Amino acid sequence: MRLEPGLTNWRALDARLGPECLRIGSYNLHGCVGADGLRDPCRVARVIAELGCDTIGLQEVYGLDALASELGMQAVAGPPFVWHGRHVGNALLTRRRVLRSTHYDYSWPSREPRTLLDVEIEVEGAPLRVLVAHFGLGWRERRFQIRKLVQLLRETPKHERVVVLGDINEWLPLSLRALQKLLGKSPAERTFPARWPLFSLDRVWVHPKGALLTVEAHRSTLATLASDHLPVRALVAARERGPTNAGRATGVE
Repeated sequence: MRLEPGLTNWRALDARLGPECLRIGSYNLHGCVGADGLRDPCRVARVIAELGCDTIGLQEVYGLDALASELGMQAVAGPPFVWHGRHVGNALLTRRRVLRSTHYDYSWPSREPRTLLDVEIEVEGAPLRVLVAHFGLGWRERRFQIRKLVQLLRETPKHERVVVLGDINEWLPLSLRALQKLLGKSPAERTFPARWPLFSLDRVWVHPKGALLTVEAHRSTLATLASDHLPVRALVAARERGPTNAGRATGVE
């Protein structure tokens, strides 16, 4: 069976795969403020539970400790930025063993503070890096942040497995050309605005490319209410699929 990211049914494939497969998501929480104007971390936790993921990158985080407690997951927090009264930091929730974490400053002068959260987790006895991003609204700002991310990936040892995910705030393929040259094309699932999604702002990339099995936006009644973004979720194989890659070490090149 040939698997195409974004086209394979997530639920059917999930049922066939064991715990060695990484189930990972990305969700912009909008500070846990929903379409009704209410701040409700418990509602957001229920959406995250709907995803069925063991690891999820978060943006615009609020109430991280409460979310982790409600979901029984470990929390890894980036700097807890507040910008003009809005919660804008990144974080990671996971049931996997956390090996290390760090973050990089991707802020643009006089704009909302931005960081890239870099967390190494253990999957099937081997390390895997998850990079949680939230890029800016201005095109110059995003271009600067994409360049920094591409530079980091080029400095990454070729044998390392990497997942890049987050709210990229970009819908023009040309702007993502350098990133997709390294990691392949990310399936463009419409996630914003949550009630009537038009734009594919939330993305997942995986290195090696063949390890990405499927990506989908999660649509439910609760998800359309809990935040202004829909979450996305992906299935990532423990190793790259396909006979052409068997026995060959691949890396970010």
